[in-house]
Amino acid sequence: MMHDREKSHSAIRAEKPANKVGSVPAAEPVEQRAGTKRNAGEQSTHRTQGWVRVTQALDRVRQVARQRKEEKFTSLFHHLSMDLFRESFFALKREAAPGVDGLTWQTYEADLELKLADLHSRVQRGAYRALPSRRAYIPKADGRQRPLAVAALEDKIVQKATVAVLNCVYEEIFIGFSYGFRPKRGQHDALDALVVGISDRRVNYIFDADVASFFDSVSKEWLVRFVEHRIGDKRIIRLIRKWLKAGVLEDGVVTVSEMGTGQGSVISPLLANIYMHYVFDLWADRWRRREAQGDVIVVRFADDCAPRRREEEVTM
Repeated sequence: MMHDREKSHSAIRAEKPANKVGSVPAAEPVEQRAGTKRNAGEQSTHRTQGWVRVTQALDRVRQVARQRKEEKFTSLFHHLSMDLFRESFFALKREAAPGVDGLTWQTYEADLELKLADLHSRVQRGAYRALPSRRAYIPKADGRQRPLAVAALEDKIVQKATVAVLNCVYEEIFIGFSYGFRPKRGQHDALDALVVGISDRRVNYIFDADVASFFDSVSKEWLVRFVEHRIGDKRIIRLIRKWLKAGVLEDGVVTVSEMGTGQGSVISPLLANIYMHYVFDLWADRWRRREAQGDVIVVRFADDCAPRRREEEVTM
């Protein structure tokens, strides 16, 4: 059982872009309103201090997760702090399309501290309600359309903060051949592992697999049960259930399905990795170590995997 004093943080720190140099010569500075420099300095210091607190808190969660890999985390919710919400907001894409709320990153930035304080208060007292995601489509290589779920801005902030905390827990148990949607890992790392496995070893079989419509067919019931293997904080579970039950708005109609995680949402990639960890990764790792004959190398990126097998050479 985790102690309340072990605090947490957010994921990626994104610095605000520096102001571009204008056309006014350096010898003729732009006239500023009184207090502009002071306020900007205070805001920068405030963010820096918040980032330090968040980093230290997440490091403590990570250390506990590394030391106690079999225990449930029963006290994580308090790590969803104002500091973490602030960093989560600045880590979002500035030009991302708005959800059903119509809010853009730039609009929300105005009076940011007041808005974040209100959001944080609603989350902490249980008054936060997840909005339906807006359905959007992007073309696939085969000519079909890939359905995406565009979340509302405040849902993105809370999801980003939750992912930051949960990543500290799950990165300590995820298996090394999983490359998709993980910190400091990406498609190029997966391709490198694939190339090394093929070129540096004698390969007899390559098995390429893809889970059809994975994000749309994941069982929400089993997903939550898998999360509960490691997360015992009911308030975190309640948040995840809210996002899974929020539904999707398309053509003016909100639909809620028993399946799927809403591809395109901030929380969806982590939930997908948790699901695949329990239904595939643990099995594949155990099978290759205890039952498989020969050397088996597995590379998984989200719902795509490519196990390679080299049979044992038998000499008579």
